[in-house]
Amino acid sequence: MSARLELRIAFKRLEREMPARMAAASRWLRHPASRWVRVPVALLLVAGGVLSFLPVLGIWMLPLGLMLIAADLAVLRRPMARFAHWIADRLDGWRARRR
Repeated sequence: MSARLELRIAFKRLEREMPARMAAASRWLRHPASRWVRVPVALLLVAGGVLSFLPVLGIWMLPLGLMLIAADLAVLRRPMARFAHWIADRLDGWRARRR
């Protein structure tokens, strides 16, 4: 399976867990025509994650920014897809324990 397809499947898996509006925004950002918005947003999220010691900003911004930029950087596609699957597996396990 190609890294691009693997990342797409990972995004779709995470989008099923998101609220509808957030999932729609994620789909729009991943669309090829949204590249001029996606790259600056991803870079801002990464910068916010690096500055997570400041109030309001958080470490959650770093992986989100890296996942968005992985759509454009081939070297990040496979690792970020694996990370997204890992997160989704943890969410599934957490939900199973809560039941």
